[in-house]
Amino acid sequence: MRARLTLLVAATTTLILLAFAIPTAILLRNTAAERAVAAASQEAQLLTTAVATGDKADVATYLQGANVSYDHPITVFWPDGTVIGAEAPRSAAVELAAIGRSLTAEVDGGREILFGVQNREGATAVIRVYVDDADLMEGVGRSWLLLGAIAVALLGFGLLLAARMARVLLVPLADLEAVSNRLASGDLEARAAASGPPEARNVGTALNTLADRIKDLLEAERERVADLSHRLRTPLTVLRLEAEALADSSERETVDQAVGEVERAVGAAIRDARNPGASGAACDAAAVVAERVEFWSALAEDTDRECRADLDPGPLPVRLSAEELAAAMDALLANVFAHTPDGTAFAVRLRPREGGGAVVDVADEGPGPPDPALFERGRSGGGSTGLGLDIARRAAASSGGRIAFGQGPGGTGALIGLELGAP
Repeated sequence: MRARLTLLVAATTTLILLAFAIPTAILLRNTAAERAVAAASQEAQLLTTAVATGDKADVATYLQGANVSYDHPITVFWPDGTVIGAEAPRSAAVELAAIGRSLTAEVDGGREILFGVQNREGATAVIRVYVDDADLMEGVGRSWLLLGAIAVALLGFGLLLAARMARVLLVPLADLEAVSNRLASGDLEARAAASGPPEARNVGTALNTLADRIKDLLEAERERVADLSHRLRTPLTVLRLEAEALADSSERETVDQAVGEVERAVGAAIRDARNPGASGAACDAAAVVAERVEFWSALAEDTDRECRADLDPGPLPVRLSAEELAAAMDALLANVFAHTPDGTAFAVRLRPREGGGAVVDVADEGPGPPDPALFERGRSGGGSTGLGLDIARRAAASSGGRIAFGQGPGGTGALIGLELGAP
């Protein structure tokens, strides 16, 4: 924008200067020419009286001194063809002046000023004064040089003014851009300074108002999520008490373990809501994946599913908290149980990722790959909330990885791969 504004001012100033300088330059040239012609005409008029008397001797004596003293050579053409003074051709303009006219004619290298003077006998002699181009342009070069210097100075002043205007306009805009980028990166404390022209100040005020509104909405949303998660603790406590009252120890242990998992998820939701900007989290993917596979293998036994695990012993550090990775694994494994019939086998594979991190593959022997639309938040093919695969996708993206899907080994079933970046 700075370059465009400077170019605009330069183009406008140049057009104005040309509109001013070109006529002025022409006027200076014409004025100098008229001044030289006037001086030459005055020199010729001093000779008219002597020519009118017809005394050639007096005219010759006068011209001898005049052509030495004056800058412009003078010639007199007598009616009888005699030429006195400086040598000059008898041009068509001289013939025209010989009939009694006075005129100025262009010739090679300058101009000739001609006066027709009638003598006593009634014949017409012609006085010719020659002015060369150097005399016609005397002083014009210096005037044009001065005019050019003034034009360049005005152009420089215009560019300096444009740079000043650009600074006044662009510095507030650059501040607004920086504040916008900070807001986009999650810094909700960023605010724009009220500076610059009124329009820029209005935009800054509107941006600050928008930032305040976004901050208020996010804080309210976090409080609602935290409050909702906290309210879940009461029914969970009731469930735990009910589980302790069960007579069957195996059922009591299963229900108690499930309640513990829900409490863990609720606690993680409360922490995330209270501290959404936490970064730098890391965990051992080998430990977390092994723990979640062990948890889901119990449900796999209840539904007659074969669970095969090929897990690297680790450690495999990834840029993701243990709670987030556990939630992503729960989403992938729950997807297998939700979209395949009981008895469908599945496998979990964990291996190091090239360049650091880890790769988790969850493959099943069900009907086929999932619909890509299931990766969109809020979409579901099984009557659920449609957030599971989106949770896994966002967890992979936040770690610097990605999620991919395709067919399982052997060309049957579905395969979902979760790539996790290194800390």
